[in-house]
Amino acid sequence: MKHDGLSLLESRVAADLARIAHPRAPWLTPKTGPDGQPAHDVIIVGGGQCGLATAFGLLRSRVDNILVLDKAPAGQEGPWRSYARMHTLRSPKDFTGPDLDVPSLTYQSWHEAKYGADSWNELALIPKGYWADYLDWFRHVTGLPVRNEAEVVDIAPADGLLALTVRSHGVESRLYARKVVLATGQESMGDWSFPGVIAALPPTRRAHCAEAIDFAALAGKRVAVIGAGASAFDNAATALEAGAAEVHLLCRRQEIQVVQPYRWLTFRGFLRHLGDLDDAWRWRFMSAIMGLREGFPQATYDRCATHDAFRLHLGSPVASAIDGLGGVELATPSGGLTVDFVICASGIEIDFAARPELARFAGNIASWGDRYTPPVAERDERLARFPYLADDYALTERVPGATPWIADIHLFSIASTMSFGASGSSINAMTTAVPRLVSGLTRGLFRADIEGLWAEFQAYDEPQAVIRPPAAAG
Repeated sequence: MKHDGLSLLESRVAADLARIAHPRAPWLTPKTGPDGQPAHDVIIVGGGQCGLATAFGLLRSRVDNILVLDKAPAGQEGPWRSYARMHTLRSPKDFTGPDLDVPSLTYQSWHEAKYGADSWNELALIPKGYWADYLDWFRHVTGLPVRNEAEVVDIAPADGLLALTVRSHGVESRLYARKVVLATGQESMGDWSFPGVIAALPPTRRAHCAEAIDFAALAGKRVAVIGAGASAFDNAATALEAGAAEVHLLCRRQEIQVVQPYRWLTFRGFLRHLGDLDDAWRWRFMSAIMGLREGFPQATYDRCATHDAFRLHLGSPVASAIDGLGGVELATPSGGLTVDFVICASGIEIDFAARPELARFAGNIASWGDRYTPPVAERDERLARFPYLADDYALTERVPGATPWIADIHLFSIASTMSFGASGSSINAMTTAVPRLVSGLTRGLFRADIEGLWAEFQAYDEPQAVIRPPAAAG
């Protein structure tokens, strides 16, 4: 039987959504695909927290003919039950997100309904499992249309629509949509970064932190973790907790990043309006922020530091890696190191062509390097590869007119960061970023339908009152 608190909360959610449903009038004209079947107005690729929040925002705007696709099985969307190896979220517990400012849909409301107000008051940070459970509930209570185990492998133009090739259980089918939102997470515009010297090692000797890793098999082993951001410490701690004999965390810089710049930028002005600034200011802010990498909280460091087997190596980028008889021999400026296994936590690499769904048009996606040349002191080739997005999060063309249809593909992921700051990759930005994205989507749909809407307006003749002649005087 469902928890009574949750049953009451779900009733309150339904009542709240009914009260704020204005205006209720449907406004989009159904479209038909080349196959004669109804086309979707928007298909969202990715059913994690950002995809769900976007779908909810669209439903609130009466864009009802939508579909969310996710390649993972139900409950496995996003990182929370797979490669996220922290114990808790890093965001403060009172940050709101997918609820889009509906109080009964907040994490706090769900937590109090399920575990009680005292539990919420005692909570320091949200356990990642609780957050995953909350997202499952959010998807259910808002009635979002999600199809799991559906991977988008191609996007192409099709008679004024977008054709998506979807692979499910080895079988490919095609869906049509007027607009597509890519809410595909960290690797949305490329892939996980794997330093070449590590990638050359046998797969039995190395893994990326985003992969499934058998940590139990690392008990008694010597492990190196490359990177010094929050994910690197999470993976080092997980290896230590699994009984690794030694865990060496290799930081290429002389100092680790302890300042979390995303805490500073969490105010409405920055979150809402960074995307309104000119290119120079956007680049200046985001290149500085992203150059700092992601800081980590005290508890993340303490998970590692409490183990005698933990070693932190500063100023130690890996120059070479050789699979020797005694293990993997790593060479760094601070000295050599031999380990049994290497875990890379080195972030993402922007490479449009690496994504199968983008491969058809990857060569014509404009990057920041195509559109803006920063001062010499601010240049960063890695960040220059990020996509340069329009004001509605849409992809833009390197060569105008070559692939005009990509203006109906909107990006809402970590790769949106250079154009909009924290947006499609964080909880703290959802309450400002999702409404902006939804506004851009509805603006495009409205403009595309303007002639039909004008015709509907001219034909509208529903009277509000009936005029009767006055009664004759008696």
